[in-house]
Amino acid sequence: MLSAYGGGEVGATMTWEDEMMSLVDDAWFRYPDAMGEAAAAASSEERDAMDRSDRTSASEFHETSKEEVVVLSETLRDQVGGFLRATGELVAELSRGCWDIMLQSLAAAQHTFVGKKMKGKCVSASRKLGFLNAFLPEDRDPTQAWPVVICVFSLSLMVNTFPKPDGYEVGGKLLWLQLAVLIVSSGNAFRSQPQKKLYVSPPSASRIQLPDGRYIAYHEQGVAAKDARFSVMVPHSFLSSRFAGIPGISTSLLEEYGVRLITYDLPGFGESDPHPGRNLTSSALDMHQVANALGVVDKFWVVGLSSGGLHAWAALRYIPDQIAGAAMFAPIVNPYDSSMNKAERRRTWENWTSKRRLMFILARRFSSLLPYFYRRSFLSGRLGQPEKWLSLSLGEKDKSLLEEPKLSEFWVKNVAESVRQGESKPFVEEAVLQVSNWGFTLADLQVQKQPERKCFLPWLRSLYQKPELKRTGFLGPIHIWQGMDDNVVPPSMIVFIKRMVPAATIHKLPNEGHFSYFWFCDVCHRQIFSTLFGVSKGPLGNVSKAENSEGYNEELTSDTNAEKERLEEVTLD
Repeated sequence: MLSAYGGGEVGATMTWEDEMMSLVDDAWFRYPDAMGEAAAAASSEERDAMDRSDRTSASEFHETSKEEVVVLSETLRDQVGGFLRATGELVAELSRGCWDIMLQSLAAAQHTFVGKKMKGKCVSASRKLGFLNAFLPEDRDPTQAWPVVICVFSLSLMVNTFPKPDGYEVGGKLLWLQLAVLIVSSGNAFRSQPQKKLYVSPPSASRIQLPDGRYIAYHEQGVAAKDARFSVMVPHSFLSSRFAGIPGISTSLLEEYGVRLITYDLPGFGESDPHPGRNLTSSALDMHQVANALGVVDKFWVVGLSSGGLHAWAALRYIPDQIAGAAMFAPIVNPYDSSMNKAERRRTWENWTSKRRLMFILARRFSSLLPYFYRRSFLSGRLGQPEKWLSLSLGEKDKSLLEEPKLSEFWVKNVAESVRQGESKPFVEEAVLQVSNWGFTLADLQVQKQPERKCFLPWLRSLYQKPELKRTGFLGPIHIWQGMDDNVVPPSMIVFIKRMVPAATIHKLPNEGHFSYFWFCDVCHRQIFSTLFGVSKGPLGNVSKAENSEGYNEELTSDTNAEKERLEEVTLD
């Protein structure tokens, strides 16, 4: 048989087994052949050694693979974190770039035709919406808080559109609550500066019990009851207390004029018990009962500042026989009074800030929303400024006055006492009383009636002569001081008051604001007392002593003259 590898030469012949082995010489299986048992045994040992080596290599491979997998997973986490960080930096850079492009576009758009047309409208809209910043707490940055408020408000609207389970109520109050929670929990990032807490001192007021069982806290200044030439009752204004009275009044001036000054906490304010059904009638009755309980037997003067004038008007209407006179300083009137004409109402409303107008509207229509705003301001337990809490627009003179240390100390003490009970109800009641139906108009205080003409001759005479008018109601003096730069109670209200109460004496104060004339001004207080009480005569006790001294001197002089006459008679004899 010719070999296939011999090139035609005759060589050793190969069996078919050898040819198969030449094709698979790398395989570990060997067929037994003529090499004998020794070769087969050697091949078997080699195969066992190779198997053991392969198993060892396989186990090492598996252990190494596990370590590589662990290392690979940690590396993947780092890679993902690095990718996210890089993506965040990229987005931040992209946002800054877009912001710069937008600013440049807006700056360039201002000079275009459309930009010039829209600029005025945008500025006007921004000015009108600027009052919304007043609704944020004082420790929040508007530029950071409002975007979050808008986002959460939008999300709340989306959530409220989803189907709700039975018994789940969604309404306007839920949205307000969500906004409140947002502002409360918005974090320290929105805090502009840390604020001081409002310190409320321990209870220390003198209190009297009224016939209905309620207790009223009061405060006295000036002379004692037995020496009082004039008794003055002062109901305080909104966000105030019995500590207000006449702010900064000196004891020496009160004694010089013999004035006993009595101030008291309105129901629910300070240390006074709340009234379950408070109105202007009960307010006048409380004043009358407090005066009686404190031993005021004669008629007394009533003083009203700002919204405290509300209770002074009520006293003139419901207890006129107990009032000797009234002194008011920028007294408020009902801005919804039907007796106001359009011009008076327009001039009154246009002087107020947008938030103050909103507060009046809420008090008139939606008083249940007022506690939310009160708890975000003066009921929050933090200190604040009057113009911020009361939504006031103050003039320069008022602002400079409020920056004085003595007035700041007085303001903190007065407000802390006002909010002592921490309840919003008395403040809501006070706000509602200002804008609700009073039950009377200012024209009812002094009514002019024409006498009846029962005979023909007086009736005929009245056709050619001006009829005699007879006033009824409160007939005592009414003095009103009004700062002409006052934006809290605008001078237009005084025009309305003068039209409704012609007998009132108006004292116009040029260049004076809401607080500047009445608060901490010794010269002003002396002018006021001189206008109300005339020449100072001191307390009644001093007059009695002076009269006794004068009588003793007259008696001594008469005795001396009698003795001289007796001696002259003896000399002549």
